[in-house]
Amino acid sequence: MFLGTFTPKIDDKGRLFLPAKFRDQFVDGLVVAPGQERCLNVWRRQDFEDSVSRYASAPVVVEGTRHYLRMLASHSWEDTPDRQGRITLTPTLRTWAEIDRDVVVAGVVNRLEIWNRSAWEAFTQAQSQQFAELTEDVFPQM
Repeated sequence: MFLGTFTPKIDDKGRLFLPAKFRDQFVDGLVVAPGQERCLNVWRRQDFEDSVSRYASAPVVVEGTRHYLRMLASHSWEDTPDRQGRITLTPTLRTWAEIDRDVVVAGVVNRLEIWNRSAWEAFTQAQSQQFAELTEDVFPQM
């Protein structure tokens, strides 16, 4: 499970040190994919493949399905952390998430999210006001 918030930096070659506590979970590989709210999702390779297989079963005659799969697959990047625990964020992914040097890596239970630091601060500021109310919207039976 991925929990916590970290503030590593991107080096000049577009590499990011994964937080040490998560590195063992990615030894079999990972996929960095564009996420909603202009962040990047970092999935264990198998988890990404499981999700994509569900998406790929959606009918391609639906325009939204084609667009979503096209954006997801064409912007995603497979990687394996190097010995130092670094992964590469491609220029396309960095542009998508408006990432430069300062980032936030947030654990989001089943994946990591990589955010532009300013965007993360704005997001958490806006959402902290609504956090308690979101429970009722997302989990109405609880």
